[in-house]
Amino acid sequence: MKIKHLAATGVAAFLVAAVPSAAFADDPSPAPAVNTAGTSFLTAVPIVSSQQVQVGAVTGDYLYWQFTAEAGQRPDLTATVTLPDKGRTGDESWIIEVFDGLRRRQACVAGEQSPVAAKDAAQVTLGCRLRQVRSWAEPQDGDPLPGTYYVRLSSTTMPEADLGLPLKVSLGLATPKGDLDADQGELAKPLVPNNQPGTVLSGPAPAASPSAAADADESSFSLDWLPDFSGRWFWTAGGGVLAAITGLFGFSLTRRRRRV
Repeated sequence: MKIKHLAATGVAAFLVAAVPSAAFADDPSPAPAVNTAGTSFLTAVPIVSSQQVQVGAVTGDYLYWQFTAEAGQRPDLTATVTLPDKGRTGDESWIIEVFDGLRRRQACVAGEQSPVAAKDAAQVTLGCRLRQVRSWAEPQDGDPLPGTYYVRLSSTTMPEADLGLPLKVSLGLATPKGDLDADQGELAKPLVPNNQPGTVLSGPAPAASPSAAADADESSFSLDWLPDFSGRWFWTAGGGVLAAITGLFGFSLTRRRRRV
């Protein structure tokens, strides 16, 4: 009996020790903090939900980030700008904007999107909550769709003397779920642009047809160097001929006849 009691106790202890470790293994590790920001759409720094973003910048900079949103989510952005405590000479206007993968600006349904910071304000808080991301939409609609979204934070109006003053920016992203049954459909392809400037996407070269190859072998003489004649060529040639005839006729009327 004593041996059975010890065995049961050991099994229970093993299960108790295994449960926290399994739960810890299932919990996703937090994403590393982000301390940089892009200066354009092409250099936007990717972020994820609940990721800590702390960036140092200067007044007048345009800061860009990007994130991915899925159907049913309602992205909610909150930005806090810590303003310099010395050197400011006037009020500042700030704005946070969100664009989809097609560079279409999305409307904010909640949050202070464009606040004004007074001259003596220590910080300013901005916010933008998007509409629920839909799984499909008509081509002419501007509804948010699954794909990549871009965040731009900038100051719009400020005294020129305040340009270049150091500041700190904190950004937070939340993607709560909305009503998944609000719309029925499926997007064929997410709105993710090709951010590879200067790269030419090349595919396999088309194979030559047998008839074209036979024609090329039969005759080496080609008329590809001749231009494509159109109505503009005929109008130009006809105008030149009429101008020449008119000039000759006018010359014949104005020239002096020689005396015999």
